[in-house]
Amino acid sequence: MVSKKTKYALKALMVLARNHVRNQPTLIAHVAASERLPRKFLELILLDLKNEGILTSKKGKGGGYMLAKDPDKITVGQVMRILEGTVSPLPCLSQRAYRKCDECVDEHTCAIRAVMKEVREATVQILDGTSLQDMLERAAPDTCLSYAI
Repeated sequence: MVSKKTKYALKALMVLARNHVRNQPTLIAHVAASERLPRKFLELILLDLKNEGILTSKKGKGGGYMLAKDPDKITVGQVMRILEGTVSPLPCLSQRAYRKCDECVDEHTCAIRAVMKEVREATVQILDGTSLQDMLERAAPDTCLSYAI
């Protein structure tokens, strides 16, 4: 299940992606209001994304957040890994946070692991193959993205 943190991040990134062509910062208050997101929580999320190089920010008058890269260079998988840590359904399948399952006798013969590995591979293919630009192209103009400067 995708956390609210990741869902809010993707909603905010869609707003910033839509505004990317203007190359102007977008205020957190505008993003929060337009997507009905809690502002304080959104501030923490955007700071995490900035620290990982997905966003840049400008302080002062005319300040706000902007994408650090073009929307076609930022994938849903990147965002999920930053905020969730992993996209694996089991810790024994994670490439970033591998941990052997406590109850597992043999990973190589574990049927659960084998099935979940297929799930992980399919999920990774979709998430890493879907950019913010792809999401923009899928979104109806009047749904999910109610704000554009």
